[in-house]
Amino acid sequence: GESRTDGLARPRMQLPRWWELGDPCAWTGQGRGTRRMSPATTGTFLLTVYTIFSKVHSDRNVYPSAGVLFVHVLEREYFKGEFPPYPKPGEISNDPITFNTNLMGYPDRPGWLRYIQRTPYSDGVLYGSPTAENVGKPTIIEITAYNRRTFETARHNLIINIMSAEDFPLPYQAEFFIKNMNVEEMLASEVLGDFLGAVKNVWQPERLNAINITSALDRGGRVPLPINDLKEGVYVMVGADVPFSSCLREVENPQNQLRCSQEMEPVITCDKKFRTHFYIDWCKISLVDKTKQVSTYQEVIRGEGILPDGGEYKPPSDSLKSRDYYTDFLITLAVPSAVALVLFLILAYIMCCRREGVEKRNMQTPDIQLVHHSAIQKSTKELRDMSKNREIAWPLSTLPVFHPVTGEIIPPLHTDNYDSTNMPLMQTQQNLPHQTQIPQQQTTGKWYP
Repeated sequence: GESRTDGLARPRMQLPRWWELGDPCAWTGQGRGTRRMSPATTGTFLLTVYTIFSKVHSDRNVYPSAGVLFVHVLEREYFKGEFPPYPKPGEISNDPITFNTNLMGYPDRPGWLRYIQRTPYSDGVLYGSPTAENVGKPTIIEITAYNRRTFETARHNLIINIMSAEDFPLPYQAEFFIKNMNVEEMLASEVLGDFLGAVKNVWQPERLNAINITSALDRGGRVPLPINDLKEGVYVMVGADVPFSSCLREVENPQNQLRCSQEMEPVITCDKKFRTHFYIDWCKISLVDKTKQVSTYQEVIRGEGILPDGGEYKPPSDSLKSRDYYTDFLITLAVPSAVALVLFLILAYIMCCRREGVEKRNMQTPDIQLVHHSAIQKSTKELRDMSKNREIAWPLSTLPVFHPVTGEIIPPLHTDNYDSTNMPLMQTQQNLPHQTQIPQQQTTGKWYP
């Protein structure tokens, strides 16, 4: 059925005595076997069950006007009786309840509708200014209430039937910024009524309506510090059918504009009529006269940076032909694979089939170079063995390899397994064949052959 949106609490449903006792059967006898349900009790029970289920799934209709502020309070008291176990008469429950609101069939609300709820222990508020485009179209809002203690849910539908206003839009609109209010405080009917009364005293219009209310946070404002009970601030737009009063136009004076540019408070004669409850920032007031706003249409000149008009967008038809991607797959995958295979074969031929081999290399290398190479390998091996044991034989690298006169290769005097621990570093001249005899000097200073 229809419902009011003034935020007043609804009386809770009174349950019969048997529901309080927790037994749907009334006592009609003395013994347990004589328990029966009287016709009156049966009718009451069915009526109560029907009322509970119809209450859960009932729809509420509201009829706001386009261009006028719409406020609907989601009362926690109204939803408390819908979460099992149902409270008994006189029982007080303070479960945390939050709400989720969305347009039926969509995840969010319409663009003109906002929702706010500070804590799970406060009521939620839907507010906004309906637009003229939605006149005559019922807007169904799904309201889901969550009980954060029992994790139960209850759902209602709010049907918003937007009506057309006769004098919409109001030609003269003024937007005030109130510094000492939050949006949920300003949405209260008594607070908003006091503000409209103060505006009416300084404006004196015949018709005055609240058009919209916006939190300062939605306009790019910052969250205030939690000290000195600071508020976020709220913008309130009102409309009237008469021109602005002289008091409201005082903010347009050059002196007040200069003071606002210097971040000083302007001098407004009617500020005292608001100062009792509302602290208004007069530097942020906005006065809009829609009677002087003439819609000027400027023809768009085509030039650099402006694309030509392509006409209305025509999406592709539903009957699209299927496309065969087999050829594209072959071109994309087969061609690069073939090129990679050819490069691999060329590299394999160069690396494997063009090798000369060790034997061919040795045949083309001079013998003297091979001997030097062999000697270097042996010396390296001996040095590595010496690093393991310091008391090893004299290295063969110290022995002469070539005959100093003939240049012939001298074979080693012993094999690799020969123990040459006590071998001197240099052999005597008599041990070397074809060696030229060198005279030796005795200790007495005489020479002998």
